[in-house]
Amino acid sequence: MKITEHIQNAAGKTLFSFELLPPVKGQSIQGIYDAIDPLMEFNPPFIDVTYHREDYIYKQHDNGLLEKVSYRKRPGTVAICAAIMNKYKVDAVPHLICGGFTKEETENALIDLQFLGIDNVLVLRGDARHADSGFIPTPGGHAYATDLLQQVANMNNGIYLHEDHDTAFKTQFCIGVAGYPEKHFEAPNLKTDFSFLKKKVDMGAEFIVTQMFFDNSKYIDFVKKCRENGINVPIIPGLKPITSSKQLISLPKIFHIDLPEDLSEAILKCKSEKEVKEVGIQFMIQQCKELMKAGAPVLHFYTMSNPGPTKRIAEAIF
Repeated sequence: MKITEHIQNAAGKTLFSFELLPPVKGQSIQGIYDAIDPLMEFNPPFIDVTYHREDYIYKQHDNGLLEKVSYRKRPGTVAICAAIMNKYKVDAVPHLICGGFTKEETENALIDLQFLGIDNVLVLRGDARHADSGFIPTPGGHAYATDLLQQVANMNNGIYLHEDHDTAFKTQFCIGVAGYPEKHFEAPNLKTDFSFLKKKVDMGAEFIVTQMFFDNSKYIDFVKKCRENGINVPIIPGLKPITSSKQLISLPKIFHIDLPEDLSEAILKCKSEKEVKEVGIQFMIQQCKELMKAGAPVLHFYTMSNPGPTKRIAEAIF
């Protein structure tokens, strides 16, 4: 079922969903099941699974020379989605990214997803590789999320790269895109950011999932400005509780977000990491209650495949 249909069927009730990371190469899928099982009591209508582009590592040979090798640390996104749908009878939403795919490979991946019965995709550009100073597209692939979105939308209209679209099968993907209540760090200003987001919706995006945030006023203002700009699709808030004092520095640095003063001050007063986690959970519980009152269609948690904190929060609000 499409995410938009899940939201419509909920008739105004706030739903619960979450995101998982594929296991590191060499680990079994049992870790995925262990991350899902504690959260199934909250009836998630969908679970999304991240996709990770290959990166580079340097392999040292016996002669001392280093070889630059392409390496994917977390493979298995599509297979995990299929396993989730088979085992839990819940919709799985794979991330679809620009990096690591040619246009032909993207088309083939979308055909695989359609044949597996996957109805939703979250279309993203994806991050730069650690060894690169900025995002570098795969030769023959897409450089921007809008280009990738256009390819998915084309297939929904029966337009493939080479086949005659008059007779080609029309896919039925419900397309999601990312939104940034605090602005995408590469956008020069909010006006430009909203312009690109409006373009994505006009091209066929049917829902938006936001970057994590800790100040609800920024989400509420983001939704308001989206509506003012003619963006009327569901806007799902992305959430992550702080669980470590290190995240006071790492989250703003990596995700280009602000942390409220009262949250950061409360964490700085903690005498142990256990206290930090408790502060983060209690803050997120209150944040979620406010978002539910504000009419958020879904509360979507970035679990990092660690279900414990999310379970605590869900127990308090659902």
